[in-house]
Amino acid sequence: MGASKTHSFTNQQNELAILAKALGHPARIAIIEYLLKVDTCICGDIVNELPLAQPTVSQHLKELKNAGLIKGNFEGVSICYCIDELGFEKIKSFFQDVTLHLEKRKNNCC
Repeated sequence: MGASKTHSFTNQQNELAILAKALGHPARIAIIEYLLKVDTCICGDIVNELPLAQPTVSQHLKELKNAGLIKGNFEGVSICYCIDELGFEKIKSFFQDVTLHLEKRKNNCC
């Protein structure tokens, strides 16, 4: 595998790529869906919701947190997770731009 050359792209392009990569696994989508469903910060409950071992769930949570899609706060010895709205605003903005562009080009595509 070659070098990524991320320096050749804008900060926005790199940020969106990180967000998209973080969403690129079904377990991470399931985690996001669960956090949206419970609508509050939760701690170890995610492990009970997924057919994955606790260390695997922890790794997926770490990836989502590093990408800026979830936040985590320590509560005693546990970590409480919730959705980080800023990361999803970036994704939303990107897809709104794509949608607007496509609406303008309707029926003018190859």
